[in-house]
Amino acid sequence: MLSVEQKLFRISWWTVNVLLLVSLLALAHSVAWEYSVRRYLSGFSDAIVPAGATPEERVEAILSWMRVGPPRLEGSSPTGLAIRNPENTLNYRDLLSVCGTATNAFLNLARSSDLQVRRLLLLTPDRNTKHVVAEVLLNGRWVVVDPTYRVILRNPAGEMVTLSELKNPQTFAEVIGKVPGYPTEYNYQNYAHVREARLPMQGLHLRPLLDRVFPGWDEKLDWSLLLERESFFVLTLSAWTTLILFLLRLIMGWYADRRLKIPRFHLRANLARAGAAFLASPEIK
Repeated sequence: MLSVEQKLFRISWWTVNVLLLVSLLALAHSVAWEYSVRRYLSGFSDAIVPAGATPEERVEAILSWMRVGPPRLEGSSPTGLAIRNPENTLNYRDLLSVCGTATNAFLNLARSSDLQVRRLLLLTPDRNTKHVVAEVLLNGRWVVVDPTYRVILRNPAGEMVTLSELKNPQTFAEVIGKVPGYPTEYNYQNYAHVREARLPMQGLHLRPLLDRVFPGWDEKLDWSLLLERESFFVLTLSAWTTLILFLLRLIMGWYADRRLKIPRFHLRANLARAGAAFLASPEIK
């Protein structure tokens, strides 16, 4: 007769196995989803960006498409659309007119054109987002691109400018003077690369903790890909869940064999035995 510990183990064992099966199905689905998204974006960027274009020309080609592209679909309102769906951000005029989703559309096309990019949030003094732009790595410098206004920000000499240069009030005034209608309140004194509202467990104030433990953490990875593209987020989450459940299953299997000494279903051994029985030649007596 099984002890209480053994009964609890069997319940836990089958629970982990069921969860592992579900996570494997979710992983297969998310792989297919992310693959279809990347195929779609790759075809879209191939149609926009000329073959053999330099990195700067690729940026200009994407901005030109955003500025004077074909007629776009009309949505009832941006909030009524799946705003982190790349297909929506590329095809709805409403979303291409909003700074956050316009920047997402630019980032998705830029990544598909083999450009290194990241999101940049301009913040008010009380850390609320007032505008969203992009940074692109060109010639070893992270230059600022504003997809909402469809421009690479440049100084009066025509040189592309970086975040550190735009933090200078004089440089900022000279740069935006070249962009018609650019609001002066969209300055670069306060900024972030990750929107705090998109971080899990927002109420635990993760940003201050991460800033202390890993300075510059928000610049070291492409967080916008993880937090702003749903298919990639689901893929990452399902992959980590599958890995953790698989490791937990191995540990529980070791515990059952070495400590509890109870029999359990060994999938590999049973599959091997079934395969051997199926392929073996029948005995003729």
